[in-house]
Amino acid sequence: MIDTIMAVYDILIIGSGPAGLSTAIAAGQRKLSYLVIERGALVNSISKFPTNMVFFTTPELLEIGGVPFTTPYEKPTRTEALRYYRKVADAQKLDIAFGETLQGITPAADALIVKTTDVEGATHERRAKTVVLATGAHDKPNRLDIPGEDLPHVNHYYTEAHPHWRKHVVIVGGQNSAAEAALELHRNGAKVTMVHRKPEFGTSLKYWVKPDIENRVREGSVAARFNARLIEIKQTSVVMEQKQADGSVVTEELPADAVFLLTGYRSDTVLLGACGVKFNPVTFEPEYDPDTFESNVPNLFLAGQVLTGRQSGKIFIENGRFHGERVVEVIARRLGVTTPAPEVRAAVNEPDTVAQVAAAAAVK
Repeated sequence: MIDTIMAVYDILIIGSGPAGLSTAIAAGQRKLSYLVIERGALVNSISKFPTNMVFFTTPELLEIGGVPFTTPYEKPTRTEALRYYRKVADAQKLDIAFGETLQGITPAADALIVKTTDVEGATHERRAKTVVLATGAHDKPNRLDIPGEDLPHVNHYYTEAHPHWRKHVVIVGGQNSAAEAALELHRNGAKVTMVHRKPEFGTSLKYWVKPDIENRVREGSVAARFNARLIEIKQTSVVMEQKQADGSVVTEELPADAVFLLTGYRSDTVLLGACGVKFNPVTFEPEYDPDTFESNVPNLFLAGQVLTGRQSGKIFIENGRFHGERVVEVIARRLGVTTPAPEVRAAVNEPDTVAQVAAAAAVK
């Protein structure tokens, strides 16, 4: 059964990450009717980050809607970021429908028809003058497509170290997520081996992570296999190939109680296709106008990491958070709305007392 919602929104926003939330804030400030549709949790991608993760950036570069992000730390934690975005959504009274998954978008004569299904399997249809896809790129990992990749002890996301104490863990990847996971696992008693297809770690490693992981590899605390790739994952081991200096290839089997394939993420091309958005079949980058962020589908806009295809590292919160404001400016002009966006001054995420600030600083 399809539940058709008759109201026609000015903007329907798909995804409640920073790009989607900033779009909603800008829409509200312009007095445009909107609704955010989210299938998971608020800022769902950030909620999947490692529990103890520290952002590379400073807090002001994570801010959305002009709302200050205050913290006693130089660099905010995942927990602080989740708290900040919750408080922004509350302070701005953002209208969000949770538990709905986008199935597709169909152009009609006077609107776009947005079809979703909820957690009970019911289908809903809504009409909107414009739609903004801000679905990110963290839900679709770059798969290796090797035997054993779907075994229960294999994961494309890392959360915490404790369950892996005294166990053999293999990590595939050489960028920040892989290096940070390796360090945390090592320091919590796991026996870690990193497998990386390149001859050295990525050049974009955080400045405090790079010397740390290189020193741990050098001293043998963390094992590393460079110029290597997995070819099979078994129940208690992995099989890898490593290219030698003379060009030969050596096969090695390593013990593995857990395997983390931290090889990056990409845009959901199945979803893009269901919405009529064209994309490059190699890079998976969708077609869009870089000045307006409008896709090849009229009145369907893209914002945030969904623009990146396979290269999700090209857009971060720091730059993707501005996409929503720019998109809403375009939409407002198109709809003939001239209401200026007011400046937001209220701060959120401030510790409640001086004692809390002192305690947080002591933890640091």
